Amino acid sequence: MSLQEYVIRHTHLPERGVVNTLKLLDEDSTVPFIARYRKEMTGNLDEVQISEIQKLKSAFEELQKRKEAVLKSIEEQGALTTGLKEDILKASSLTEVEDLYLPFKRKRNTRAGVAREKGLEPLAAMLMSRSGAQPETAAVRFVKGRVKTAEEALQGAVDIMAEWISENSGVREVLRRVFSRNAEISAAVIKGKETDDQAQKYRQYFDWNEPLNRCPSHRLLAMLRAEKEAVVRLKVVVDKEVALESVERIVLRNKPSTSVPYVHQAVKEAYERLLYPAVSNEALKEAKHKADITAINVFSSNLRQLLLGAPLGEKRILGIDPGYKSGCKIVCLDERGELIHNENIYPHAPQRESAKAVKKLRSLVNAYQIQAIAIGNGTASRETEALVRKTAFDREVQVFVVNESGASVYSASSIARREFPDYDVTVRGAVSIGRRLADPLAELVKIDPKSIGVGQYQHDVDQSLLKTELDAVVMSCVNHVGVNLNTASPSLLGYVSGIGPALAENIVAYRSEKGEIRSRKELLKVARLGNKAFEQSAAFLRVVQGDNPLDNSAIHPESYGIVEQMAFDLGVEVSRLIGNKELIAKITPEKYCSGAIGLPTLTDILKELEKPGLDPREKAGFFEFSKELKTIEDVKLGMTVPGIVNNITNFGCFVDIGIKESGLVHISNLSKEFVSDVNTVVKLHQHVEVKVLDVDLQRKRIQLSMVGVE
Repeated sequence: MSLQEYVIRHTHLPERGVVNTLKLLDEDSTVPFIARYRKEMTGNLDEVQISEIQKLKSAFEELQKRKEAVLKSIEEQGALTTGLKEDILKASSLTEVEDLYLPFKRKRNTRAGVAREKGLEPLAAMLMSRSGAQPETAAVRFVKGRVKTAEEALQGAVDIMAEWISENSGVREVLRRVFSRNAEISAAVIKGKETDDQAQKYRQYFDWNEPLNRCPSHRLLAMLRAEKEAVVRLKVVVDKEVALESVERIVLRNKPSTSVPYVHQAVKEAYERLLYPAVSNEALKEAKHKADITAINVFSSNLRQLLLGAPLGEKRILGIDPGYKSGCKIVCLDERGELIHNENIYPHAPQRESAKAVKKLRSLVNAYQIQAIAIGNGTASRETEALVRKTAFDREVQVFVVNESGASVYSASSIARREFPDYDVTVRGAVSIGRRLADPLAELVKIDPKSIGVGQYQHDVDQSLLKTELDAVVMSCVNHVGVNLNTASPSLLGYVSGIGPALAENIVAYRSEKGEIRSRKELLKVARLGNKAFEQSAAFLRVVQGDNPLDNSAIHPESYGIVEQMAFDLGVEVSRLIGNKELIAKITPEKYCSGAIGLPTLTDILKELEKPGLDPREKAGFFEFSKELKTIEDVKLGMTVPGIVNNITNFGCFVDIGIKESGLVHISNLSKEFVSDVNTVVKLHQHVEVKVLDVDLQRKRIQLSMVGVE
């Protein structure tokens, strides 16, 4: 099977689109570049489809590499037949390859191996084929050397047959189907853990049982974590008789013989000793993989929404990292997010210098012409917000509470130390809070996505897969929005299509030495940035007020000639065409179609000419929490309060209602209608009204509902 056949079989996408996409990927084109600027080649495939092709390409290459290793190993053993080679080459999954390789894997000293050393393989072959003399009579011939009795000979033959049965790919495949349909997962508390305070969060799994194929992702991952923490023991089981019957149907095939009882015994031993442990572990591993995929998809969706959160834009911002004893760290940032001042105020206990703090806030707002205030949502956030809102400023100032998850991670990172070598972690954390208000995407790319706080069980899932998926989400978001070439940090530039960390540092170094970059063409002067990197990156980089107005748009430089021809045909300069809807409406895109450029690209060009460089994100909106709530003790049954969705899972969403603990809106309480996908009802950062259903002060848990709330 060829790579393109493999991809088409798994995606059912048109052949031409698959072939061309694979070609572009082989040429080191990125997913964002292919999706945006090679629509004619791919048949207008979107990022999701192209990403799937990319994943399948990697999977196929891994499969081919494993096939080569297996073939080489079997050949070195002198056991590679033409038929076996064909079977391995035809295998369409790693599981099939491993099943075919299993009989040839070097094993430890097994019971079957010992029996072979005693010369009992011919007896096993005779029993397995159910031909020849009576088993007991035949066994007598093997009573010699290390074999002392006929019973010992027969048991050795059974051991060999059991291994043969366990290594039969057909048997394993049938058992996998049995487990896939009928397996149940059970959890039982480990003795002594019933009263352990730390174990109580898993108490619903102290005695739990359900079909494995119906176990939701979050529940399976929770049980696996409980097992890892030695709170419960997990088992995956099927009806033993059903499993044995399925194996016997393959092995015995209704051929009567006096050796049948011994084959029956071999089937039983193969299942109990070899097949059940292997296939049950495999079933749990497969279920875990599916749970990982589901959890990672939820995390990815949340991360995308967070990164594409509404930016306030280029404003002068005062950032506050609130606190009690250590005070509130204040930073003042200019329009570009540069730090221009920092100090502490102590409005809360134990110092309670609120009057002094208010005076200082008013002074800083005036001195640095502050337009907005960003307050972190951690410790002392509500008290700090109340203080700021009651302060009478001499100018209009917008006040926002900002999610500070991961700010402490950033403040201690090498990126933060490089940005602010002369300041401590408290200053860096406050800067991060302020910058998040101005542009969430530009600031959050500096933080490991796992530390941003929008996933569940992120430390329990496949870490390599998680990193790959989250990096792809960040790259997609960065290129969707576009990046200001002259202000972007190395962290942000590093996610631009075709750039990467090394070239990002080179761009920043070039800016530092030469000053502001005036055009996209100038990028080619950056060290080690060649034609390929330029092709992949240029259209995602914006040059604001540069030499060429098209450099501040998403139009690729390779299409500038078309735009210039359009402007020439209309008798105007390109600068007059940009943003002029009346002139753009006169353009007939079909007139400019060529071999490489078709209607999809031309349609994108016209849209971009109307609103060049338009930020696709919404603008930051005003929100205020209930003044009644300060701690969980203030939350009462039946009250309705405003909140912000701050995390989404498969079983519901969590809502920040202005206190330390977020409340859960279970999926059943999202709407009067049945909800199968939480994301169809709510989005991250959405402002909602919620009703309190239950408050568990001991476990610090709040149950909320959006049903019937206006």
